[in-house]
Amino acid sequence: MRVLLIEDDAQLGDYLVRALKEVGAQVEHADEGRNGLFLAAAESFDVLIVDRMLPNLDGLAILRTLRASGNHTPALILSALGEVDDRVEGLKAGGDDYLVKPFAFAELHARLEVLARRGKVEAMATELQLADLQLNLLSQQVNRGQQMITLQPLEFRLLKYLLEHAGQVVTRTMLLENVWDYHFDPQTNVIDVHISRLRNKIDRDFEVKLLHTVRGAGYILRV
Repeated sequence: MRVLLIEDDAQLGDYLVRALKEVGAQVEHADEGRNGLFLAAAESFDVLIVDRMLPNLDGLAILRTLRASGNHTPALILSALGEVDDRVEGLKAGGDDYLVKPFAFAELHARLEVLARRGKVEAMATELQLADLQLNLLSQQVNRGQQMITLQPLEFRLLKYLLEHAGQVVTRTMLLENVWDYHFDPQTNVIDVHISRLRNKIDRDFEVKLLHTVRGAGYILRV
């Protein structure tokens, strides 16, 4: 976990740097607001720890500037201001969590781990991939290698679900409930038809086949 600590209290800053390194984190430390903003904007971090009251540029201004520029690195605000209005203001400014001083390091570390995990999930959520098959959730574009694949909306949802469960057997019931939103068996071959169409599009022209039928169980997307 790579952490940027923006904290002007020298004693607290030194303590947190040392404690975070002891639990395996990589830590950069800025002791004033402007330098902290520069580091946060220029480098990649898993999580930010931002003191609210800082010289030159306060913590909430840092977060507002980062969010306005499209930087959504998860941020934990540290502050001696612990009233409900203070916490709400911090969260509205772009903080993802708010911890009031004084605090226990164990709690801070646990909160950082949650934020870092959340940040990684959000970063990964825009694209799903297996081998050379890629699905972009934002553009809804599908590629296999250098070839663009055109899918119908239902085929896209079907492939998305299979990619989300790559390496796992997906049953017909799972597909009916999560792709078709059916909570009953329509007693038709609708799944077989769409699996066949999807297989033709993502596998037919490629040597390595990815979409497999598991007899008596369902389907699996794997290399």
